Amino acid sequence: MRAAFLTGPQRIEIKDVREPETPKDGVKIKVEACAVCGSDLRRWKEGPAPGSADNVPGHEAAGTVIEAGPEITKYKIGDRIALGPDVHCDNCYYCHRGMYNLCENLYLVGITPGYPGGFAEKMIITSEVINRGICHPIPDDLSMEHAALAEPCSSVLASHEKAGTSLGDTVVIIGAGPTGCISIAVAKSRGAEVIVSELSEKRRQLAAAFQPDLIVDPAEDDIIDRVKDLTNGLGASVVICHNPIAKTQAKAIAMTRKGGKILLFGGLPKADPSTTLDGNDIHYGEKQVIGTFSYHPTHHEAALTLLKKNTIPGQHLVNEILPLDDIQKAYETAASGKVLKVIVKP
Repeated sequence: MRAAFLTGPQRIEIKDVREPETPKDGVKIKVEACAVCGSDLRRWKEGPAPGSADNVPGHEAAGTVIEAGPEITKYKIGDRIALGPDVHCDNCYYCHRGMYNLCENLYLVGITPGYPGGFAEKMIITSEVINRGICHPIPDDLSMEHAALAEPCSSVLASHEKAGTSLGDTVVIIGAGPTGCISIAVAKSRGAEVIVSELSEKRRQLAAAFQPDLIVDPAEDDIIDRVKDLTNGLGASVVICHNPIAKTQAKAIAMTRKGGKILLFGGLPKADPSTTLDGNDIHYGEKQVIGTFSYHPTHHEAALTLLKKNTIPGQHLVNEILPLDDIQKAYETAASGKVLKVIVKP
């Protein structure tokens, strides 16, 4: 079968490999769709990490079961499955408390060496993934392309649950990339007014399809002043930083009202992860700064339902669909900043 591999910085290639055998307690799927993630792009730009050159990337995947091991009862041939990367150990301090995304022994399908992902014609779903990972049936009438989007949607759902986004809130989304645009849809569905801050003209155009209440170009308008003006001087109740830029985190503190919440969704570069925040503003304003990373498996199941209902409009997220043979173009297109999501169809 054919599968993709990182072969160098900004280079991903297709190779012919032996088709994997179906384990007795697992299933084999025909991969129907796998989206390019921002984390895929980071690894592509750097080249393969030590020990990972033989691992198939891709973790926002959806496919059809074509073989099932004799010990499998949960799935059968013909079932449609959507996947995420996280597989927790179910045995550490965090797993015992249901905080699976913080598992001390977490491994990631399509990322951790030895656990091949979805940029291949076929893929094995092991019992570990089925029982301790992110793996759910795809609802009827939901396309494979949109089902693959459930993975990034899940992280956004988890972040708004932490924020407690609700009716009457003013939510500021900083960064209108894929998760930022998903965040617009989720915040709107929870009854909030949504303001988007985005430097890129193209990204502002893409974000408009999600119908935020206001889109601001921070190069032209002071985003803090605009938020204060629109909230009678109070500031936003929730600000979510979807971009990996430290200075916007400081601005997020300043534009948040007393008692409000600031969520750090986008991770900063590993080479420079430090940020500077106004401690007195946080202290005297009783503002909450919250880290948000990954999600509970139940968020993935919920994301599939919201995509089916079009509460999260998948048609506005998917801008390009390419075959596996064009995997290099898929990465280049996703990295261009001119699209939200690129889907690869092996």
